[in-house]
Amino acid sequence: MKVDVVLGLQWGDEGKGKVVDVLTPGYEVVARFQGGPNAGHTLEFNHEKYVLRSIPSGIFQGDKVNVIGNGVVLDPALFKAEAEALAKSGHDLTKRLYISKKAHLILPTHRLLDAAYEAAKGDKKVGTTGKGIGPAYTDKISRTGLRVGDILNDFETKYAQAKARHEQILKSLDFSYSLADAEKEWMEGVEYLKRFTLIDSENFINGLLKAQKSVLCEGAQGTMLDIDFGSYPFVTSSNTVCAGACTGLGIAPNKIGNVFGIFKAYCTRVGSGPFPTELFDATGDTLCDLGHEFGSVTGRRRRCGWLDLVALKYSVMINGVTSLIMMKADVMNTFDTIKVAVAYKINGETVHEFPYEIGAGVEPVYKEFKGWKCDINNIRSYEEFPDELKNYIEFIEQECGVPVKIISVGPDREATIVR
Repeated sequence: MKVDVVLGLQWGDEGKGKVVDVLTPGYEVVARFQGGPNAGHTLEFNHEKYVLRSIPSGIFQGDKVNVIGNGVVLDPALFKAEAEALAKSGHDLTKRLYISKKAHLILPTHRLLDAAYEAAKGDKKVGTTGKGIGPAYTDKISRTGLRVGDILNDFETKYAQAKARHEQILKSLDFSYSLADAEKEWMEGVEYLKRFTLIDSENFINGLLKAQKSVLCEGAQGTMLDIDFGSYPFVTSSNTVCAGACTGLGIAPNKIGNVFGIFKAYCTRVGSGPFPTELFDATGDTLCDLGHEFGSVTGRRRRCGWLDLVALKYSVMINGVTSLIMMKADVMNTFDTIKVAVAYKINGETVHEFPYEIGAGVEPVYKEFKGWKCDINNIRSYEEFPDELKNYIEFIEQECGVPVKIISVGPDREATIVR
């Protein structure tokens, strides 16, 4: 049995939560493989809206097994708040959610370090969410991190050592802080974690595959934020690409089956970093307003621009995407003309491959499409789409060499067309 993988192909915020929720009925297990509570996966159904930060998006579908893998970094305080909010709405997770012992913990001092490091960068800020993600992954790589499994054995000593080390760094940065309240909430979260089944997720997942169970692997953020292949240094701290499912869950590469790549019909980005197709005019504002482009975790306004096919084709290549999923097609309903970047101009040269850097000298080369100028929100079959939208979709398929299998025409789970 092979796993299928669903991930974002842009700078995050593509709509992964909704897609996982839509796909989950076809799977018995949903497993999150990287990222932390800086990722907000939004789901809407039955006139309710939910935002998941660390918990897999398959949690709402019946009795599915959900797994937080070893590649995730987990903040116990935020996890407790998220799980308790879901429990109040009737979704008890304790019997359906399994957590890897090898997942690393985000400490209260990691959040402080995140803020201190950003402050020290001055006008060169990366634009982190301030959730402590980067410092937690830094400790993981430097072999000084704490893991979920550590809460079961001499945890107080291990925590005290990590805290002392972090406080030394904060002192050297001359960063003032208050820790007591955050630490109290965090320790309560650690106790709450003990209610869940803590597992060796690599053995657990591979055991499920041997038993012929169908598994969907859920990624966070997007390919263009990958630590290796994204727009470095304005990236996240983990591998957001398909290969991250292997390292983040303990799955061999030959166990990867379908790879579902999600993209918006346009592009967005939160925080700092290059964005070749960004629009600074009324069109960009319209995209933001119609798309409700505000971060589900941070509330920050997202930068908006036209679809970037240079970056999208790069993401398709890196991930081995087998099916594309286009989100928010309905946001484009009102435009007379829609543009797509098909190449970049760099120092007068036309470039079709994604380059080492995409700084200020990169100018997008656009192809224009006639807009469909009609409301598609209530359409429920591909055949009903206006020809202009079909032309747009089919051009993307031709350029990427991968079929667009799912098109979203609204936030609700029902507003989804499967071809």
